[in-house]
Amino acid sequence: MSSAKTWKSFVDQLALLKNRGLACDDETAALDYLERIGYYRLSGYWYPFRRLEFLTQTDGSLAYKRHDDFIAGSHFKHAAELYVFDKKLRLLALDALERIELAVRVDIAHLLGEKDIHAHENATLFNGHFSNKKNKEGKTQHDIWLNKYQQCVRRARREPFVSHYQEKYGQLPIWVAIEIWDFGLMSKLFAGMKPQDQLIIAKKYGAENGKKFAGWLRSLNFIRNVSAHHSRLWNINILERSALVNDDNLWESLNNARPFFYFCIMQKVMQVICPNSTWSVRFSELLNEFPNMESGTVSLNDFGLIEGWNDWSLWEKT
Repeated sequence: MSSAKTWKSFVDQLALLKNRGLACDDETAALDYLERIGYYRLSGYWYPFRRLEFLTQTDGSLAYKRHDDFIAGSHFKHAAELYVFDKKLRLLALDALERIELAVRVDIAHLLGEKDIHAHENATLFNGHFSNKKNKEGKTQHDIWLNKYQQCVRRARREPFVSHYQEKYGQLPIWVAIEIWDFGLMSKLFAGMKPQDQLIIAKKYGAENGKKFAGWLRSLNFIRNVSAHHSRLWNINILERSALVNDDNLWESLNNARPFFYFCIMQKVMQVICPNSTWSVRFSELLNEFPNMESGTVSLNDFGLIEGWNDWSLWEKT
């Protein structure tokens, strides 16, 4: 095991980067970034600038190693520009995801609420895998969901609308309960709904079935968590992947491991929720702000952008 890292002042941190070949055009600005954002968080943005060496393994396969030194033409300002670009991208994602979350909450509450005003607590309204299959502890997925839901209720108990309904009626009807769900809680409940109920909502947003739409929600929740926790988004490897969409050749050419695929899903859903929104325009304008780097180490290919996307009907300006 290597010895523990040693503490370094901001000046020493910058000196280390310069010694490794990261050019610094404005030391005052660079120190400001290190003081406000931190070396470790920024390191994700200069990581692609580090020298890459490909190695042949004993079995003939290729592996690679990132060295500490930087390739020629790498600048601190480019890492800072990438950080700013990524911050704007996260905020744009959160803007769309808020609208999607609110709309789908209402869809679920309206559909299930007609069957039972406390539908979210009624196990008979959900599919058997969610409501009947028990784990080693004897709990169903619905039991686990209800436990998390009750935690949300306790945290929100001082909210006037929560205390009012609890004092007057005891339970929250589903159209009130949705106001304290987070995106993850919502996506898990949708995944537990009966296929025929899922399909009604899925078709509204252009998904071919409830299973696919449940996958979209799960992936979008992943994007939301990355964005809400200020983590790097623009070139992240998506861990919660949705199935590919087969609407046309451009959809089929997308990589569902890259973020652009999920921005396309956001746009597809946004066209239903907010058809007159300028969100797609703002997205296009942001991509034009992507840093131009002389080293050529990164590009929007890492985001998953495809050639011809701007002429795609999905992204047509209205």
